[in-house]
Amino acid sequence: MQKAKAIELEIAVVDGVELNGTWNRMFEPRVISEYDLSVLEEITNIPGAESLGYCYQCGKCTAVCPVDSVGDYSPRKIFRRTQLGISLLDSPDLWLCTTCRNCLRVCPKEVNMIDIMPAVREQAVLEGKAPAELLTAFENTARYGNPIGESARKRADWTKTAGVPVPVMSQKKAPVDVLWFVECYPAYHPRGKEASAALARIFAALGVDFGILGTEEKCAGDSQRMAGERGLFEMLAEHNIKMLSKYRFNEIVVTDPHAYNAFLHEYPKLGGEWPVRHYTQFLAEKLAGVNFVKGIKKRITFHDPCYLGRHNGEYEAPRSLLRALPDVELVEMGHCKQTSYCCGGGGGGMWLDGFTRDYASERLSERRVKEAVEYGAEILAVSCPYEVPRFEDAVKSTGHDGQIQVMDIAELMAYCMGLNEGLAIS
Repeated sequence: MQKAKAIELEIAVVDGVELNGTWNRMFEPRVISEYDLSVLEEITNIPGAESLGYCYQCGKCTAVCPVDSVGDYSPRKIFRRTQLGISLLDSPDLWLCTTCRNCLRVCPKEVNMIDIMPAVREQAVLEGKAPAELLTAFENTARYGNPIGESARKRADWTKTAGVPVPVMSQKKAPVDVLWFVECYPAYHPRGKEASAALARIFAALGVDFGILGTEEKCAGDSQRMAGERGLFEMLAEHNIKMLSKYRFNEIVVTDPHAYNAFLHEYPKLGGEWPVRHYTQFLAEKLAGVNFVKGIKKRITFHDPCYLGRHNGEYEAPRSLLRALPDVELVEMGHCKQTSYCCGGGGGGMWLDGFTRDYASERLSERRVKEAVEYGAEILAVSCPYEVPRFEDAVKSTGHDGQIQVMDIAELMAYCMGLNEGLAIS
């Protein structure tokens, strides 16, 4: 494709002065585009992806895109490549976005990747163009109700290690104040189960009247929706809404920010509308009744989950819990709150590490662990179930094993309340 040429007049008279050749090109409109925009229009014609065409190449998104910090990526670059005839439907660019929302935070034209990516990905999935490892997560979710591929019958097995009663709604057969929606990684992943057990002990110590769905629960499905499987999301949501509607409760408390996002914004569209809070929001309001019996003499930093922070504006609740822990020194990293970095797990990224390896110099989780170490943190605190396994792997792969620990806030609280004696803080 040839570059557009500026218009040059043979003679131009400006204020009585004759200018010829290159000297007069600034006095006439210049051609800035002679591109075939059919490929771009193919994308912007997809419902939800219209705003990709709004980009005017200011580059603000590139400066804040976490994926660009480890590769060659940003909405501006995606627009430019599509403008030049590279279809986003066939490009690896489609699957690299973690939907962290940092680009939309700074975009003056509101190019909304949170709408664009799921819409275009859905079309790619329909055309059979999704990466194999993502399809495996979709298939596992459809078959077992969770992306890990674990048996649905084992969903409540983690409760056996909690050491306190964890009521299952189908057995309790009585109203509760709190319906705790546990989610998949907290129910199945070894580290997720440890955090769930810690949270159950906290609920019991605070006298919270709660229950879980147990085997009646399936994945909330928000990450699958953002990865392009809206049909699967709707199937999961309809199932969960049906199960939840069987019981009486005052509010839903969720472990996972992605589930929080789904219950807050997506489930109401399908008829499932209840008050919902992330567990850090719920516990922050109960701090006055918490009895801490020991401290943690460590420097702790907190990683803001994208779907709790930028997507839904909650920055204070997790920090209020960490500040309340005795003897803790809380330090903020350079990228925090609205400008927080991304763990790489959002938007389907949790199941795309193999795919993204070819397009990045390092994983986003590795970059984040390095930043935590740079700020002298001895514990990296998290409040999203994707993050403990991602960051613990990154601690090892970056050579910082033994230097920094990754802990869920629920684990840290339970430890200081004397409810998590098995937790080793080195």
